[in-house]
Amino acid sequence: MVEYIRSAASKKVFSFENKNEPLLPRNLFIRRAINHLLLGFLTIFISLMIGIFGYRFIEGMSWIDSLLNASMILGGMGPVGEMHRDAGKFFASMYALFSGIVFLVTVGIIIAPAVHRFLHRLHVEEEENQ
Repeated sequence: MVEYIRSAASKKVFSFENKNEPLLPRNLFIRRAINHLLLGFLTIFISLMIGIFGYRFIEGMSWIDSLLNASMILGGMGPVGEMHRDAGKFFASMYALFSGIVFLVTVGIIIAPAVHRFLHRLHVEEEENQ
């Protein structure tokens, strides 16, 4: 078991154990979950920066208005300011579609460790009952 823990800790951060391996120890699972949470926050941050710079340089909004619009669209609430340029309207529509996908991907990234652990535990219990 000690060898497995060492090999699990040295694996890539985002790899998962397969169904034939034992359940990952709690401390390594918590490390994996934190890493996934950080990756989710990084994804949100990068997406927010894309929106801020797009609204600032394509639509010509102020920095604070760009932040507001990017945050509202990324959060699923919709735009606050009115678009005056065709390029800004195009950017806003593409950013809205992008944001919807980013939201789904980020949720998947964040909950993947918990879902994997749940399914892995079910498989381990199934093998023990046979």
